[in-house]
Amino acid sequence: MSNSDEITAKLKEASSGLLMPSESDFAFEPFLWSGVKEPLTSEKILELTNHPQNSPVETVDLSYLFRNLVQEKEWHDEQQKENVGKYRNLVEVLESNLSDIQVFRVGEINIDVYVVGKIQSGDLAGLATKVVET
Repeated sequence: MSNSDEITAKLKEASSGLLMPSESDFAFEPFLWSGVKEPLTSEKILELTNHPQNSPVETVDLSYLFRNLVQEKEWHDEQQKENVGKYRNLVEVLESNLSDIQVFRVGEINIDVYVVGKIQSGDLAGLATKVVET
């Protein structure tokens, strides 16, 4: 198994069963972008994801994206507490396998979210999901 396949498998396993909560909940989809050598810019993300070049792009920190998912609250039930642990593990897997992690939010209302980082080979890998914000 190549490093790329291994990372994609780790991301798939860590995100399995987890949803990105918003007005609609969406799963996480691992991806791998090979051969991207130039720095990731808003324009490059739009090109890689086949969005129109005039789409709005916002960047946020990984910690901001998961801010409400990795904090255990006193009112959480057992399932919610278990999910907090799974989200913490997901963040840990991302941080230990990807460098230079960036989070891009593309669009308005129905927003495509891409968590992207470099892997050892220099290729880019990460997770894609969606959030709905009205």
